[in-house]
Amino acid sequence: MAAVKTGTGWPKNAPQSAKYITSSSSVTLERTVNLYPLTNYTFGTKDALYEKDSSVQARFQRMRDEFQSQGMRRSVEGVLLVHEHGLPHVLLLQLGTTFFKLPGGELNPGENSVEGLKRLLTETLGRSDGIQHNDWTIEDTIGNWWRPNFEPPRYPYIPAHITKPKEHIRLYLVQLPDKAMFAVPRNYKLVAAPLFELYDNSSGYGPVISSLPQALSRFNFIFN
Repeated sequence: MAAVKTGTGWPKNAPQSAKYITSSSSVTLERTVNLYPLTNYTFGTKDALYEKDSSVQARFQRMRDEFQSQGMRRSVEGVLLVHEHGLPHVLLLQLGTTFFKLPGGELNPGENSVEGLKRLLTETLGRSDGIQHNDWTIEDTIGNWWRPNFEPPRYPYIPAHITKPKEHIRLYLVQLPDKAMFAVPRNYKLVAAPLFELYDNSSGYGPVISSLPQALSRFNFIFN
């Protein structure tokens, strides 16, 4: 019988008496999220909402210019969930036929990330007639992505050789109320994409959106 080698693994050469698992009453082990039917929500339209930049090249040039004066760009995106036929769906903004994005955008210099996301959600999906003010409930951080260079690729970590990432994108789970009305910019469509369609589908939705099924798997969904 082969001898069992001790003192190996991670952390390397750690003493056998070391303990790495701790218990704390403040840790929430069962995290639940309430989902409501897509039919509970009403979707209207409002004036078109255009990007600040006319092209991808212009976007990265502006990022480069602002990096010199403001440092790393901070962006936030909201994950809004509903259910249809008992399956969880993510609300996505669709531009054209092949481009999908989460609602959100860039934070202003010094702006709080949660308050900034609420502002951006209102600008994107809030009604413009002032009748109803959406009371956005930001529940939890579900992801952090980093852009190491002035280029499209983003990663869920900072690459080892990068000391000054150019953008930090934080994803938040947004708890929707049981009913609400949203106003969608005319140049966008708001689509509900099931998690099974997003999973491992980076070619269709990009690496961030296609990672949502894994990021959301730690939650228990309550289908109301």
